Amino acid sequence: MRKHYEKIIRDNDQRVKKALRIQVINENSPYHGGCPEENDLMDAKYTIYRVYDMVGAYSNSGSVYYKDAKLAERIVLALDYVARYQHEDGLFDLIRCNFHSAPDTAFIVKRMLPVLHYLKSVQRDEWQETIYQKMSAIAKKSAYGLLAGGFHTPNHRWAIASNLMECAEFFEEPKFAETAKIYLAEGIDCNEDGEFAEKSAGNYNRINNDAMITMGRCTGDDTFFEYAVRNLRMMLTYIEPDGTIFTANSTRQDNGKRVFPKYYYWEYLTMGVERDIPEFLDFANYIFEVIEENHLTAPDILIHYMNRPELIDFEWEGCGQLTEFERIYSESGIARVRKGDITYTLMKGKSGFLYFSTASLDVAVKIGGCICEHRAFIPETFEKTEDGFLLTQVMKGWYYLPFKEYQGTSDWWQMDNSKREKKMGPDLTIEVRVKEVEKGVEVNVKLHGIERAPFRIELAVLGAYKADSDSFSMFGVAGKQLLVKQGDVRVSNGRDAIDIGPAFGTHGFIEGIFGSEESDHKSFTMYFTDYTEFDHTFTIQNVTN
Repeated sequence: MRKHYEKIIRDNDQRVKKALRIQVINENSPYHGGCPEENDLMDAKYTIYRVYDMVGAYSNSGSVYYKDAKLAERIVLALDYVARYQHEDGLFDLIRCNFHSAPDTAFIVKRMLPVLHYLKSVQRDEWQETIYQKMSAIAKKSAYGLLAGGFHTPNHRWAIASNLMECAEFFEEPKFAETAKIYLAEGIDCNEDGEFAEKSAGNYNRINNDAMITMGRCTGDDTFFEYAVRNLRMMLTYIEPDGTIFTANSTRQDNGKRVFPKYYYWEYLTMGVERDIPEFLDFANYIFEVIEENHLTAPDILIHYMNRPELIDFEWEGCGQLTEFERIYSESGIARVRKGDITYTLMKGKSGFLYFSTASLDVAVKIGGCICEHRAFIPETFEKTEDGFLLTQVMKGWYYLPFKEYQGTSDWWQMDNSKREKKMGPDLTIEVRVKEVEKGVEVNVKLHGIERAPFRIELAVLGAYKADSDSFSMFGVAGKQLLVKQGDVRVSNGRDAIDIGPAFGTHGFIEGIFGSEESDHKSFTMYFTDYTEFDHTFTIQNVTN
């Protein structure tokens, strides 16, 4: 992948240029040698990430910084800064929230290990020897810190375990591997669909994959590779028409964000080569095509290529993504469908149960209304039907009944209200049927069981700047709300257009009460409204020429 490799070098040089510009070189500063983040925060993690880039540049003959003594001096200054801010227990802080943090230390070690592997494998010059010794000392001390552990999220376990496994091999310390096995005994949280617990397609899936690949290489156990391959296969169906990743299913901070898959590149390339999976290699090339088309920087993987020089001149002709598929991931409660230039997604257990996407427009569909503690339709069941999909929920109503005996207190908050008997009902049943039509979907919404409850269909359109119907035309619609009572609405942005309708509107109660979800201020939000019981059908169709 020579062309990719050359861009990776160029973009790495740009990161190094920035690192040299921002690095604190004032000898009187307590942060001497460190690199501040964009918000001027100083911590060891960000500085190590910059060192990772800098060592790659210094050691690569294709870089403008190759064997640059001034760069080497800066690397040493940065490592000295990192060493000063490493706690005696070997751990580092993520000063925004985590102190003496094993997970963040693991992420730091993850950047150091490929650098150490490379420096260990070459004939080191004087500067490289100094760098190698300083970084080795930091990494080894960090690994001992990881033995004490401690984590917050599911992926942290695999970051810690994989780094301990690799450090056990690199530093020839069996204790590291023994501790890693304690984490692994919990079992890997990757279901048969390929989904990890956090469902973080935009970020943590790749971190988990990287950990699985590392543990597979360190242990020789192919099972770990299979977890990564399973997720990467799933991820092929999580790509939207604009080349971004579908993230609305995520439980983490990437939820709803437009994220390009560039950081998956190395996983698709290496697993494609090592496991002989042509579609992975096709997708690796596609990722770079997306990078270039969107003027993105290449992933920061220069040192990885330097550790795998046989891949520099490895070439693969194929390039592409899946453009026609229907995948039902039952364990994850999600269906992903793509038909050329559109995708649609259905999800169980989410208020945003339907997402429809073109290359530049997204429509998120919700159903809002208040029945007892319920504020929105959240599908409890999800099934494939003969002509589409069926999602259902029963919103159960109930009321507390008085205790039959005195509870020892008149203070409501001291009472154990979970022990109260309840009067059950009435219940509202919601059935949503979604079937495919030409260039879109037809959505049937049926509510029954309770009369005169005001409900709303919320259609949040992201990316539009114009909305038109037979009776109105609106410009600059992002962040605005509109109750539409009849007809079809066309939302557009000069590139794509989507028709939605027919609309219906019998009331204006669109805000909900007592904890109802607010509208997305980045989207143009349309509402269709009616009182229960009702049975309405509307379509969402791409009309882009």
